[in-house]
Amino acid sequence: MTCCHPPSPDSPASPDAPTSPNVPVSPASPAPAAGPAHPLDPLSAAEIAAARRVLDEAGRLTATTRFPLVLLDEPDRHAAAAHRPGESFVRRLRITLLDTATGAAAEALVDVTGGLLLSWRELDVAAEGQPQVMFEEYPVVEAIVKADPGWRKAMAERGIEDTDLAVCAPLAAGSTVIERPGRRLLRCLTWLRCDATDNAWAHPVGGLVADVDVIEGRVVRITDTGAVPVPAECGRYEAEFNGPPRTDLRPLEITQPEGPSFRLDGPLLSWQNWSFRVDFNAREGLVLHRVAYRDGGRDRPVLHRASLAEMAVAYGEAEESRNWVAFLDAGEYSLGRNANALRLGCDCLGEIRYLDAVVADDHGNPETLPNAVCIHEEDYGLLWKHTDIFNGNAAESRRARRLVVSYIATVGNYDYGFYWYFHQDGTIAFEAKSTGIVQTSAVEPGAGSPHGTEVAPGLLAPYHQHLFCVRLDVAVDGLANTVEEVDVVPVPAGPDNPGGNAFTTRTTVVADSADGGRLADPLAGRRWRITNPGSHNRMGRPVAYTLVPQPGPVVLAQPGSPVAERMAYGTRHLWVTRHRAERRYPAGDHPNQHPGGAGLPQWTAGGESLENTELTVWHTFGPTHLPRLEEWPVMPVEPTGFTLKPTGFFDRNPTLDLPREAGGGHCAV
Repeated sequence: MTCCHPPSPDSPASPDAPTSPNVPVSPASPAPAAGPAHPLDPLSAAEIAAARRVLDEAGRLTATTRFPLVLLDEPDRHAAAAHRPGESFVRRLRITLLDTATGAAAEALVDVTGGLLLSWRELDVAAEGQPQVMFEEYPVVEAIVKADPGWRKAMAERGIEDTDLAVCAPLAAGSTVIERPGRRLLRCLTWLRCDATDNAWAHPVGGLVADVDVIEGRVVRITDTGAVPVPAECGRYEAEFNGPPRTDLRPLEITQPEGPSFRLDGPLLSWQNWSFRVDFNAREGLVLHRVAYRDGGRDRPVLHRASLAEMAVAYGEAEESRNWVAFLDAGEYSLGRNANALRLGCDCLGEIRYLDAVVADDHGNPETLPNAVCIHEEDYGLLWKHTDIFNGNAAESRRARRLVVSYIATVGNYDYGFYWYFHQDGTIAFEAKSTGIVQTSAVEPGAGSPHGTEVAPGLLAPYHQHLFCVRLDVAVDGLANTVEEVDVVPVPAGPDNPGGNAFTTRTTVVADSADGGRLADPLAGRRWRITNPGSHNRMGRPVAYTLVPQPGPVVLAQPGSPVAERMAYGTRHLWVTRHRAERRYPAGDHPNQHPGGAGLPQWTAGGESLENTELTVWHTFGPTHLPRLEEWPVMPVEPTGFTLKPTGFFDRNPTLDLPREAGGGHCAV
């Protein structure tokens, strides 16, 4: 991961510095890239190339070998904490491989420091699941479907002879099995376009599914539940199709004449009292390591690692050609590889620093994703204020800022913005913003459906759920933590509550892994407090951070259904597990075509103590989306998320040392 940013106003421009804000310029003769300086640094192009070379020299590669996933094998948290600048360390890569000629898959562990293949394991894809869907499979599968006589016949029966403008969208097959387990499948739904630039999502071809064996390169099944009229109305959202633009907007400028308040030292980001390491990988996208807050001259840890580990999009249509539609965007589609190249003034605003990301392509070669991560700070309104009515109405106030670290990924029809927010008072927040285009299906015009909203004549936007799951390797003032569930409860009227007005809190310790799956309860104001029993504040209580949820429905698919089995993490809002290095993803390592039950259901069987030990907290959240007409043809952002609030972590308000705002049009004193 590299940083692209302009020089500070008071520093001379270097030969390789951008000549205008936020536009990276490459030097004519770049210096050789230095190796990683820290065990948690992002993967470099040199390391990805070295891993491929090791596998090739070990005789493990052929012309048909592909690399669905290449990731850093992250060091143990204790080793990462113990590392000191200048010390040597070993870097290892975990690599998933697929032979496109045979369908055989394997996992390799490569030491790129020593140039060694440490291990090689064949995957039982029928039992363990398939490797991720690869980019190169999309055009190949579409061509296979378009050439298939059965699909062409079904299209002709719908009156569609010219299929050049058809879009056959290859989608993850879920737990579908056709004839034999382990077959690598993609399932194709079809949409049409009026021309090459048209919005295909406006014209779904109803009732038709083509199942493709990717390895054999052929359609193995056509499902046709009957023709439905293809919606004819276009869904263009570009400015030139939507009348004259508004003329009453005036410029809104966000400037920081002295530059931003944060500092980047390679991947190490410092702002106010916060510090953490910024990482990016092909599967999860943005990852933050070793999040700490400087308090009284000491860097106090809060999180060892934080990432969006999985996200499900589960649709609610009952019809046979659509009742399987449910996706795991990180585990099936490699969320990070789908990152956008961000643009100043469009995706990010203000004094921006961009970070490029390096991932491996399908052939195992390094690929740079430019401007994948955006870093900036923004005004966040009032931080605190008081007017002293006993002292001549003297007023003190401070404005709030927050640091924003974000990226945006596009997966098919949807676009997702993912934002980590760091506040001056020690609060951390995460927000996922869903936008893009709702997925569509066809119905008889005016007929509607109990499972969706008809957003245009004959065009159905099905009801669905977004189930995001964030992995938090917690380290609140140290690695030994305990999670407590806190409810607000009324006190019964009686001698202890004669006025009937009292209420209090009820605390339940999440003590055993069997109790690790928890549901939110808005009526009880339920939240989860992550404490450190070995570290106390000045009132003698364990220091803590509290996870405050924004709860919605858990997975609505029926228990035992394929969707519920594969997305079992979505059956609880919170999971607490004992930290283990191999427990990386809530739906398991290989959820593509996995039958379900992997990941969190396996890790919460019971028998592991969760008190005063190393923990991972998994939080599931997200909207149950009932589309509105106002969300067609492109959807305004729908935000969802949670906050982590210091709760007795500090001895008092940690922002009391913020200076009063100066004049100059801000806050006159």
